[in-house]
Amino acid sequence: MSKKPSKPARTAKPAKAKTKGTAGLLGLALDNDDGHKRMTAGEQFMLVGGSEETHGRMTETVVKTFEELKRRHKRLETVEPKELVEILHKSTPQ
Repeated sequence: MSKKPSKPARTAKPAKAKTKGTAGLLGLALDNDDGHKRMTAGEQFMLVGGSEETHGRMTETVVKTFEELKRRHKRLETVEPKELVEILHKSTPQ
């Protein structure tokens, strides 16, 4: 009987450097009772729905988030998720 040739040993691939990808934020609110259809879009975000107050809060949060990213010299594509969550919480109006 013939032996199957063994597979060549796998070598570890070098870790891939973070590449620029596509990233965006999506905000969705469902507390609208007045019948208005609210949508706000930017280069890297889309906000849909909500009452006037909620939609305004989402808009303010996103604007402040992108301002903070700019201040930190970071982009949405490259910021670590944990850091982004911290920025979003900090940017949310009280």
